[in-house]
Amino acid sequence: MNDSSTPYIKNAIRAADVVIIGAGHAGCEAALAIARLGCDALLITMALDTVAQMSCNPAIGGLAKGQLVREIDAMGGAMALATDATGIQFRMLNSSKGPAVQSPRAQADKWAYQHWMKRFLETSPGVRMLQDRVVEIVTENERVVGVRTAIGLEIACKAVVVCTGTFPRGKTHIGSHQAPGGRFGEPAAEEISGSLTTLGLPLMRLKTGTCPRVLSSSLDYDRMTIQPGDESPVPFSFLTRKLEVEQVPCYATWTTPETQQMVADILESTPLFNGQIEGVGPRYCPSFELKVARFPDKDKHHIFVEPEGRYTEEVYLNGLATSIDPEAQVKMVHSIPGLEKAEFMRFGYAVEYDAICPSALRDTLETKKIAGLYCAGQMNGTSGYEEAGAQGLIAGINAALAVQQRPPFRLRRDQAYIGVLVDDLVTRGTNEPYRLFTSRAEYRLLLRQDNADLRLTPVAKELGLVDDARAERAERLQKEVDDAVATAAKLFHEGKTIAQHLRNPKMEWTDVLPMAGGWAAGLSERVAEQLRIACRYDGYLQRNLAQIKRVDKSLHLRITDTFDYDLVQGLSNEAREKLKKIRPETLGQASKISGVSPADLAILSVRLSSLQGKFAAAENTSETFTETDR
Repeated sequence: MNDSSTPYIKNAIRAADVVIIGAGHAGCEAALAIARLGCDALLITMALDTVAQMSCNPAIGGLAKGQLVREIDAMGGAMALATDATGIQFRMLNSSKGPAVQSPRAQADKWAYQHWMKRFLETSPGVRMLQDRVVEIVTENERVVGVRTAIGLEIACKAVVVCTGTFPRGKTHIGSHQAPGGRFGEPAAEEISGSLTTLGLPLMRLKTGTCPRVLSSSLDYDRMTIQPGDESPVPFSFLTRKLEVEQVPCYATWTTPETQQMVADILESTPLFNGQIEGVGPRYCPSFELKVARFPDKDKHHIFVEPEGRYTEEVYLNGLATSIDPEAQVKMVHSIPGLEKAEFMRFGYAVEYDAICPSALRDTLETKKIAGLYCAGQMNGTSGYEEAGAQGLIAGINAALAVQQRPPFRLRRDQAYIGVLVDDLVTRGTNEPYRLFTSRAEYRLLLRQDNADLRLTPVAKELGLVDDARAERAERLQKEVDDAVATAAKLFHEGKTIAQHLRNPKMEWTDVLPMAGGWAAGLSERVAEQLRIACRYDGYLQRNLAQIKRVDKSLHLRITDTFDYDLVQGLSNEAREKLKKIRPETLGQASKISGVSPADLAILSVRLSSLQGKFAAAENTSETFTETDR
């Protein structure tokens, strides 16, 4: 224990620096971050056999999510390493588009992944694991002092990280069948919601769902479109030099008008529409029933047939999340090409659960009301393994820093997708399961998946999250990139620098190689990639950097009570309405208003800076300005 002066539960039979409740993707990354920072982490889960389980689709990454995984990796996390070790198919999404929207994705072996992660936790110094259920978070003077468990343990601690996923008062639905549970066939965590409510934390009711799993040998793959992995798969972790893996194909098919009509006919009697389910579901990964209701004229929807693992016949029907009754699920699936004789192994189901309103959190993911109490993952109203892992990392870091009485850690929106995720949650809140997209990041060209280690490993080294060898590798790579960019800017070919040639969108790297001689041919693939991006997108990158600097400098700008927002062109309608209602005194205050985006702030910053210049000039010329000048 780091500081015996912190109050504990009297007569507690066990103690830890930090207790982590739940061993899903958030809990795993939280525990590992706490241990890497030198604190004692006790990870308590209701079932050690389901550590890091992929309750839904057994895949890691995707649009924006792949960036999160790369960032977790750059900060010393384990999700990327686990994916490289257990992945069965790897693809780079949007590879034909610009680097800002390219994202890695991998199909993982579901059981291998959780076994790998469990073993990694078991062998990580500073991490202890316990199978039990936390029923109460104990506080004194609005500060965490410990937890109590279902079997009667009293465990003293200085901080708690709540990563309980869909288990708080979880309820599963398949047709009219309802049962308590955080996953189908597993118990709910009934008491934790009551403990949080007693502490004065606001909760909301959310819902998510999962798809049917069917027997691979019962499917007709000839009626589907094969989706192979990339010929040269790219690892998730920057520590993985190369992937040597036999990739397993996925397949794609479509629903039919028959599928659409069959579900439409029973829509009003399904749990989502008959009032049985009260929780709000995810907007961007909806149940198939909602697709039918929202898009009545669309006669087909994409379905992806994805293997659950290398050594199982179980496959996942991605895109077909549902909670309709079992007989209807069979009829629905059998109406889809290639699935006419599909044999069900698991039916799709919905699960309702409690989550904390994320506006009750600080940007460290500590609750505003209770010191030492942190939350991460679906408990904060998000969806997705990657979003959970990223929050677990931040919550774990800050819990450990608090124990060590060190300053808290934050990532800004211009530093990382993790910063975008946390900022969106705590300043804007959410009333539905939140999912990250590249479109949410206004500086996405800076926050690419290919440069996460260059952006964040130095930060992780300063905190003590990564070792010297990894930090030196990132420093060495950054120097090589900087040297390459400098050389390209002064090496000429036919009157133009190599950098200028690389700015030509029609110019391929193979075209540039003979122009640059042996120097370019000697660059590593990573350095060459960074050089191409730096040169081709130089103008956009510089513009982003200038905007960041301008906004940072202008947060102190004052806004008068009579400022006329209607005269500021380019503000979103939501931002204009809320600014007029709340009337912030500074741009910094405006930045904290839900619905005022960084793009709105940038526009407002330009306007305020311009007016500041005008009023400064007016003081010297005795010129006056009316409110219309604002």
